[in-house]
Amino acid sequence: MTEVDIVQRDVEAAFSPEGALAQVVPGFAARTQQIEMAVKIGQTIREQGVLVAEAGTGTGKTFAYLVPALMSGGKVLVSTGTKTLQDQLFRRDLPTVRKALKLPLRIALLKGRANYVCHYHLARHANDGRFATPQDAANLRKITRFAEMTRTGDKSECQDVPEDSAAWISATSTRDNCLGQDCPNVKECFVLQARREAMDADVVVVNHHLFFADVMLRDEGMGELLPACNTLVFDEAHQLPETASLFFGESVSTAQVIDLARDMRAEALAGASDCRVLIEGTRTLEKAARDWRLSVSDENARISLEQLAQHTGFTPAIEMLDKTLAEVGAILKTQAERSEGLANCLRRLEEMAERLDHWQHPPEPKVVRWVEVFTQSLAVNSTPLEIGNVFARQMQRYPSAWIFTSATLAVGTDFSHYNRDLGLNWLEPPAHTVVWGSPFNYPEQAVLYAPAGMPNPNAPEYPDVVADIAFPLIRAAHGRTFVLCTSLRAMRRIHERLGDKLERAGLKLPLLLQGEGSRSQLLARFRELGNAVLVASQSFWEGVDVPGDALSVVVIDKLPFAPPDDPVLAARIEHLREAGVNPFMTYQLPRAVINVKQGAGRLIRTEQDRGVLAVCDPRMIDKPYGKRVWRSLPPMRRTRVPEEVEAFLATLPPPRGVTAEALPSEDTADDVTLTD
Repeated sequence: MTEVDIVQRDVEAAFSPEGALAQVVPGFAARTQQIEMAVKIGQTIREQGVLVAEAGTGTGKTFAYLVPALMSGGKVLVSTGTKTLQDQLFRRDLPTVRKALKLPLRIALLKGRANYVCHYHLARHANDGRFATPQDAANLRKITRFAEMTRTGDKSECQDVPEDSAAWISATSTRDNCLGQDCPNVKECFVLQARREAMDADVVVVNHHLFFADVMLRDEGMGELLPACNTLVFDEAHQLPETASLFFGESVSTAQVIDLARDMRAEALAGASDCRVLIEGTRTLEKAARDWRLSVSDENARISLEQLAQHTGFTPAIEMLDKTLAEVGAILKTQAERSEGLANCLRRLEEMAERLDHWQHPPEPKVVRWVEVFTQSLAVNSTPLEIGNVFARQMQRYPSAWIFTSATLAVGTDFSHYNRDLGLNWLEPPAHTVVWGSPFNYPEQAVLYAPAGMPNPNAPEYPDVVADIAFPLIRAAHGRTFVLCTSLRAMRRIHERLGDKLERAGLKLPLLLQGEGSRSQLLARFRELGNAVLVASQSFWEGVDVPGDALSVVVIDKLPFAPPDDPVLAARIEHLREAGVNPFMTYQLPRAVINVKQGAGRLIRTEQDRGVLAVCDPRMIDKPYGKRVWRSLPPMRRTRVPEEVEAFLATLPPPRGVTAEALPSEDTADDVTLTD
């Protein structure tokens, strides 16, 4: 029996009806796709190959990669796209598989340093006593008590303080302000403790941001981890190209400058209080950063270099910031030896000045320079036009098994766009690619609805028509609907119009809007209500799981093409054209297809779920490329007839806690005027 046969035998045995997983997981039933995927991953690990695998919703891909990875006997690194999945893997899935396989493996969870309490900064700010609100001060006191009791320092375990509380900024460190081995609290550091545990563990769970932060910055501890790994698994791998672009580029923001100025002032007051000129210099630096932000009048916008020419105050403001950094840096050099904190501030200032100089005079020609403006801050960014060659070089440095998996990686069965983005087509031997479809019975469980007569997606009245299409579906489903929008403007208009329609119809359905709370809060409320309508934008297109009857309809307003005036997209399009490549077919369309698949994936999460996916964009039907969109979606029953959709929704069970008698009658519904 060959090694490949042995791998297949052992993996199949673990998934069998009497196997290891069935004995531990209540109601476990393996799927054919899951077993095939697990066997293929086991073979890839044995061969130290590269596998790119799309596994449709419901395949059970987590067990499919954990079982062969844990059985392989080597060190395993699993990277996820979100901290939510990271925590789920570490706290639930990994312990379950380890118990089932009866393997005495050590597992560890490693996050970025901003997720761990920092004793040094916590003490410094707790004694400072200056906070924006009384709630921030109260939260910091709670964090102080948590730090005295916790073993890990992981802020996700501090239930008393919200993860987005401003107090965490004062209680954690960043790569910039961490003192490293010079810190007086280095022996009790939670970050270093997490790294030590990761080094000693057999399986380590990280996330994509942490992985790339380390690969590029050699900062978070994986510079030591990666050489020891036999297997690297990237779950939610569709996010990797975007995450890689973020970390393979450079940026400087006004928020970073202001943070540096404030940290420098705090360190000066503690270690060089007699140097008044330095303390005043920090205030001058802070003012220069604020003036830089005010030099651009836009808000929540991405601006190209060409568009930046319209903002005549930008260049003088960045030149003043350069000058101020140099002047404050000269003063800081005379004081840096007085404390570790001041020395660290000098290093940060010099690195910031260097990045700012790189942005103004880029050493690398194949980058796009652009500016992003938020309400309170501004950032200049240099983004590489290609990251595949950089990533491929990193892979070649670590000859391990590399597994990339997600429910959405391919356009049909074509992975060429993904392999090109990550440089996987440069590898020898080339990466293997496989698609495993979902085991769900989509023709019976779901309907794909493409409404007829839709106007041009750029027409001013388009959001109103989307709301008019969505309303009868919401009524027929008694709520239980996601309306996913491609822009915040459309989201707000659709929400407003749906609110008017619900009120006029006398339908008391909860209508939620992205931004009214955090994503986790809105999701919890949506699930709890059981008959809600949520109108949302980009952050709800993926990573959102609402199994069961609480979600029965997903409406997508438009195919999610990135705005053509986006500076990074525009530069990449021009770069591809110059290379003789069709940018629409090879870059823009594949990304739109992946995003549609992500949005569609919110609908059917279990074998019992049933529902309707409505894609309102007429281009899916009218344009030749539209076939690539709907052929990439699960094989749902398709229709353009609204009556068929409403009839299907009428067969669904009523919302939780609502009897059929309590629902509006068809006669009542028919009396409602639906036109304005």
